[in-house]
Amino acid sequence: MLRKLLYAITVLFSIISFAQVRGKVTDEKGNPLPFVNIFEENTYNGTTTNEQGRFEINIKTPGNHTLLFQYLGYKTAKQVVTLDKTPVEIEVVLIEENIILNEVVINPKDNPANEIIRNAIKNKKDNSAKTARYTADFYSRGIFRVKNLPKTILGQKLDFFDEIIDSTRSGILYLSETVSRITFQKPDKMKEEIVASKVSGNDNGFSFNNASSANFDFYDNYLEFDANVVSPIADNAFNYYRYQFEGSFFTENRQQINKIKIIPRRETEPVMSGYIYIVDDTYAIYAVDVSFTGTQIQNPALNTLTLKQNFSYNNTTKVWAKNTQTLDFDAGMFGINMSGRFTYVYTNFTFPEKFEKKTFKAEVIKFEENANKKDDSFWNTIRPVPLTGEETTDYIKKDALQEKKKSKTYLDSIDAKRNKFGFADILNGYSYSNSFNKWSINYNGPLLNTSFNTVQGWNTNIGLSYFKRNEDKNTYYGFGSSLAYGFSDERFRPTAYFSSKLSNKSKTYLSVYGGNSVNQFNREEPISKLINSVSSLFFKNNFMKLYEKNFIASNFSRELFNGFDMSLGLEYSERKPLFNTTDYAVIKSEDQYSSNHPLLPLDETAAIIDRHNLVKMNLGARIKFGQQYITRPDGKYNLGNDKYPSISINYEKGMAGSEDKYNYDKISARLQYSLTLKNKGEIDINTKAGKFFNADGIAFVDYQHFNGNQTHVVFGTAYTNQFNLLPYYTASTNDSYWETHMEYNDKGFIMNKIPLLNKLQSKLVLGFKNLSIPNRNPYQEFSAGLSNLGFGKYRILRIDYVRSYQNGYQGDGIMFGLNF
Repeated sequence: MLRKLLYAITVLFSIISFAQVRGKVTDEKGNPLPFVNIFEENTYNGTTTNEQGRFEINIKTPGNHTLLFQYLGYKTAKQVVTLDKTPVEIEVVLIEENIILNEVVINPKDNPANEIIRNAIKNKKDNSAKTARYTADFYSRGIFRVKNLPKTILGQKLDFFDEIIDSTRSGILYLSETVSRITFQKPDKMKEEIVASKVSGNDNGFSFNNASSANFDFYDNYLEFDANVVSPIADNAFNYYRYQFEGSFFTENRQQINKIKIIPRRETEPVMSGYIYIVDDTYAIYAVDVSFTGTQIQNPALNTLTLKQNFSYNNTTKVWAKNTQTLDFDAGMFGINMSGRFTYVYTNFTFPEKFEKKTFKAEVIKFEENANKKDDSFWNTIRPVPLTGEETTDYIKKDALQEKKKSKTYLDSIDAKRNKFGFADILNGYSYSNSFNKWSINYNGPLLNTSFNTVQGWNTNIGLSYFKRNEDKNTYYGFGSSLAYGFSDERFRPTAYFSSKLSNKSKTYLSVYGGNSVNQFNREEPISKLINSVSSLFFKNNFMKLYEKNFIASNFSRELFNGFDMSLGLEYSERKPLFNTTDYAVIKSEDQYSSNHPLLPLDETAAIIDRHNLVKMNLGARIKFGQQYITRPDGKYNLGNDKYPSISINYEKGMAGSEDKYNYDKISARLQYSLTLKNKGEIDINTKAGKFFNADGIAFVDYQHFNGNQTHVVFGTAYTNQFNLLPYYTASTNDSYWETHMEYNDKGFIMNKIPLLNKLQSKLVLGFKNLSIPNRNPYQEFSAGLSNLGFGKYRILRIDYVRSYQNGYQGDGIMFGLNF
């Protein structure tokens, strides 16, 4: 308690000892200059102007202080201010810089810009090392705006934001701020302690602004976005850029700054355009002003993104350090046009020679207990970049709206509107909410839960559930039941469940469920109800094979320590065989449906299993190597770590079977890894292996089944978890197995360099799959395809050509996919 009190007193005195310099920066015509780099001479205490040219900077000691005002294209200005305990208001006018073209004298036979960039590349290791380790104070502000928001999209109303946008359906959707202390060591070790977090209109919210997501280092070869963008001073930069010398100017310390224009050699690649400013003697970065398009990083929603950085020099440390950064973007899709800006300010740098061994841990971001509870007086004192009038209005408006929205009267009125029941809800579904008490009752209608299979014919289900959430702890619980009915087999099948998230810190989940259900033999359900319905009704291909079970089951899972999860599942079930009960089809043909026996498609009387009972236990562990996480007052949020794979290990035991032959043991493991190849794409690997013991007579239900595909349609990210041409059950085994899925995605690295094909803006995808089981030749697939296909911004199509081999060529096919 004493420690916390002393800390509070220290913070209080550090705040009240600040003296503020406030003001406005304009050009000679009186126009405000946004994002001017401002810092106290020979320190790393700085800030930037806002969009209206206004600034604030906190200085800890009274007396005379020299402020520098640095803005690209303008001469750096000096202003001496005398401070006591009262704020000082100043106005600064910046004069346009005279860029001199003859300041750099080098070999006239060579492009002068090339020589400067070569020296920047040559010296970047030394320049990067000067900021290899540092601590700093960090501030960020993020804002998203929408313009002319449509009232509906694909028939769905967009009324979520009606109260926060104006009559033109434009305005601020999101505004947030973060203040933190960061500790960083190159290449990627970071620890961030967030002192304050503010989200407009949400006093319980946590801003997603953080330093790690803003760590764009041009001394690195690549900058991480959706695709790795090549730095203009990367080791191989001349393969991607041409350069043009625009001239030079001098800083207040007589340091010569060279302005270099960056010109992409190929606009289709992940490269940038704009300017980089290089210090002449050390070849350090002085400033960066670059942009690129969504097409270049294969993000169809993004139009353009602009990144600016400014560095300040300290005569004491002799280090150029980044002290301001802005990131602007505009994007649009489905008629929604959005723009945004992130502003970042780094101050109070220190550059230690080394850190203690345990400085960097798996916890990379930690929010203080009351980080999101700071009042306006705190923010008005600590905020380094003044709010604009628009931002101030947004805070006031949304804070008032929040108070209104939190009231029981308001929430009840909203619920009364949304809870109205209509005739169509009988088919579509209905939800009754009590927003004040955070619970809802949900009815699932039959319209979207109707499908067709040859066992049940047309079948549907309705459900009723209750859901309750705790927003402070980010936990929940819910329970419900559903009733399914098959119109051909004329059977009702009820099920019920209870599910709860007990802790968001330890990731503890508990569920209990049971009833009577129809299930695919493969528990991963490789064929969806929709695909099976279309395939059956229109092509007489009833690939889905089913059995029935009466069961009761439970699952419990928990993260025992960071990166290590354990789970335990128990199930008692009675399994029964099922048979086809209908030959109905929309498209009439002479073709016959296959039987419900996965291995005897022509025998309608044979059963793949006999009726039996079994208790099944699953004990699982998952290790996520190098897992990092964020700690917030409402729980722990895992981030994973792309550098390392994750491994799952599972022990499965069948016991207490109605006959001893149904009992068995099985051990299995799975490795998943996604490897980024700098700017050359990425490789995804998913490999599984397992072994059964004492399993000669087990039921087909308990075999290891493999995710085949005979529909030639793939949805989502299933490519590295299924085979493309393998029949669903021909390779099922109760012995040992090993399967591997590998896929290389060039992220445009190859396709962007091929004339004509580069206009497709597509990605080349190469795949390899292997399945090995005893007494059977290995099954293999090789594939080549293109993803990110489509028109304009709508690029969700993927097409692959696949060839399969098993003791020689087996067949080929075209796969059609949708990636959302």
